[in-house]
Amino acid sequence: MKKIFLPLMLMLFLLTSCGGDFKTKEKLVIGLDDDFAPMGFHNAQNELVGFDVDLARETAKRMDVEFEFKPIDWDKKKDALTSGDVDLIWNGLDITAERKEYMIFTRPYMDDRQIFLVKKNNEHAIHSEGDLEGKVVGTQAGSTAENYLNQAVELNDKFKEHKTYNKFKDAVQALKDAEIDVLVCDEMIARYELNTASADQLEIVDVRTGYVTEMAVGFRKDDTALRDKVQAAFDDMVKDGTAKEISERWFHADLIKAR
Repeated sequence: MKKIFLPLMLMLFLLTSCGGDFKTKEKLVIGLDDDFAPMGFHNAQNELVGFDVDLARETAKRMDVEFEFKPIDWDKKKDALTSGDVDLIWNGLDITAERKEYMIFTRPYMDDRQIFLVKKNNEHAIHSEGDLEGKVVGTQAGSTAENYLNQAVELNDKFKEHKTYNKFKDAVQALKDAEIDVLVCDEMIARYELNTASADQLEIVDVRTGYVTEMAVGFRKDDTALRDKVQAAFDDMVKDGTAKEISERWFHADLIKAR
């Protein structure tokens, strides 16, 4: 009897310990850059808040698991994930070919696209890329918008001037002060700015420009079971409108990607 019992217990242990079974974990550890507003950041009370933070909290609640947010060095997210330091990354994470080499993803839940931010009433009549000709155009240094405009040489050559700013808030202030005519930037960041500070002075020109990337939640290559559980919980949030409510709370718009 003992000879049968011990191998059986060993087999059950191996089965429940492999294959990315999240139920064997005491809690899920969610990696993020905690200085990335509006996705995840600390408010004036030093509380961790953000759009992706709210989505992740609601997802974990529906999965009925404990969870912990763990700040990581964003440049070392591969090490944090593959070493097991975190179980998943949820923080405005774009799907890229390089990341696919060491991650699997949920289905994309949001597009990250570039839009135009202008002063209220759009006095320069900027409605398309063609309207940027002869204008002073601003971008944040190192942003997707800057990378796009630097590569779109024919378009860039038509600007009166292209100014870059190290911080987004400095670029926004330059727009308010009429140092630039238009700010090209991420839609999610622009909508958050209007939702929290500048709606009385600025407005969005809702036109697609530049690159469009897709954001998703990232997991270790072998954690398909965990990925699928997170996906199922998130799908329920989309179906019952909770994901839309969270988006509208942060952006005054439903930015959740349609299924």
